Amino acid sequence: MNSINRRSVLAGLGAAGTGLLAAYGNDASNSPSLLSPSGSQVAHAEKKRSGTGRVQSLNVTSAPATLDLGGGVLAKSWAFSGQVPGKEIRISAGDTLAAELSNQLPNATTTSIHWHGISLPGDMDGVPPVTQAPVRAGSSFTYRFITNTPGTYFFHPHVGVQVDRGLYAPLIVEDPKEPLSYDDEWVVVLDDWLDGVTGTPDDVFAELSHRSPGMDMKSTGSKGPTSSPPPSPSASSGDGTSTRFRLSGASSPLLGSDAGDVNYPYHLVNGRVPTDPAVYTGKSGKRVRLRIINAGAETAYRVALGGHRMTITHTDGFPVEHQEVDALLIAMGERYDVLVTLQDGVFPLVAVAEGKDVAGMAVVRTGSGRTPEPTVRPAELDGRMVTAAQLRASDDVRLESKDPDQVIRVELTGSMRAYDWAINGKQFDMADPTANQLLVQEGQRVQLDFVNATKMWHPMHLHGHTYQLDSTGPRKDTTIVLPRSKVSVVFDADNPGQWMLHCHNAYHSEAGMMVLLAYGA
Repeated sequence: MNSINRRSVLAGLGAAGTGLLAAYGNDASNSPSLLSPSGSQVAHAEKKRSGTGRVQSLNVTSAPATLDLGGGVLAKSWAFSGQVPGKEIRISAGDTLAAELSNQLPNATTTSIHWHGISLPGDMDGVPPVTQAPVRAGSSFTYRFITNTPGTYFFHPHVGVQVDRGLYAPLIVEDPKEPLSYDDEWVVVLDDWLDGVTGTPDDVFAELSHRSPGMDMKSTGSKGPTSSPPPSPSASSGDGTSTRFRLSGASSPLLGSDAGDVNYPYHLVNGRVPTDPAVYTGKSGKRVRLRIINAGAETAYRVALGGHRMTITHTDGFPVEHQEVDALLIAMGERYDVLVTLQDGVFPLVAVAEGKDVAGMAVVRTGSGRTPEPTVRPAELDGRMVTAAQLRASDDVRLESKDPDQVIRVELTGSMRAYDWAINGKQFDMADPTANQLLVQEGQRVQLDFVNATKMWHPMHLHGHTYQLDSTGPRKDTTIVLPRSKVSVVFDADNPGQWMLHCHNAYHSEAGMMVLLAYGA
């Protein structure tokens, strides 16, 4: 097997991204060029991370798999080590993770792993060609970094629309000085699913963006055949285009008149369909921490546990002042940790696809009773719900109050009809990543003003950092920006490198709603 190591990354970048290395300056230069992803500034920042010296080594294999989703549903997809979700990685804060990715995908397909929400050195962020060469089929790459911030995270590829296959898994960084008191944990992973059932994500993107399957994709530069033949249209719009995958009328009071555009046949909780749900077995009276991850590509979920209230303790890995709620709204890429005290009986954990009138379901069982019907809708779904803007960061993680050194406008543009999703009116192109960039300097306090000029909501994700909503809001790496609205976030530019800022709707990102947030050399 061919192996790619850290020293080979820059050589691969030269071939993978036209003109990218030319934009990276010598760290000693006074030019306004960008610093290298593996330059001295990055190395200096990495030395500041506190670690235990312990190393956890493991292997992750990306390969084709026939997945049993329950209820007789079999899906031919791609997965990590043959299961969905992939095998959970659990590590103690301060330990070093050394994860070797082995690419066994077909048809010369390249891939990577992005460690979503983790602050790490830029050349381990998993974004070809910006931070590494793509991992070729039959090759491997070892990601090595210190996991110094406890929390709930996950990992997935950052190539094309691979995130809408089975390639995702939880990453739990445990706090050796955990302040919360609870008896057990349950990791809950939500996903919208169609791969190997009604088509592939490449088919979906081709239909949404009015392209032919197999065409080069502008934002990633990926190309090659899909894993199944192009779909035959089963329906068409007024202009004659295929509407096999397109969903219309997904309206939500929480997200606006267009809550989503992809028609998924299944919504999964821990890899299972609601007719044959995943089951958590516990004891009445016990306190359980639910770590809820939305690994979906295009769907926000409204989540509730029938017969219970939930206490929000964390979002996107960082603690917040506790709030008791009946339900959560969780967008793609977001994570919420909640505490629940279990009652006696059998209860549905329902994840409604917001605006789409379908749902996934799992079951909590502490006593005897029948499994709830897959169509059950607990009253808690319509109970008290708070948005991220209503949460407050815990005192120990709240950023110091100070004026920003730089305010950057991040205007979200585009439309469903033209499928020209972009940032500041410019679609991102992985063949020329530095052509669309936001420049920051190390040590600055930066304010990002997300201004949504579109009629659709967007979950905006920043790599390599966590930002804070306004002056006292929660620390997050992914946040919902509603249609025709503005959300301001602040962060400290303390992790030099080249980082992606993008919508975590996989199809919007692939169409071009992405920008390079670049540190100057």
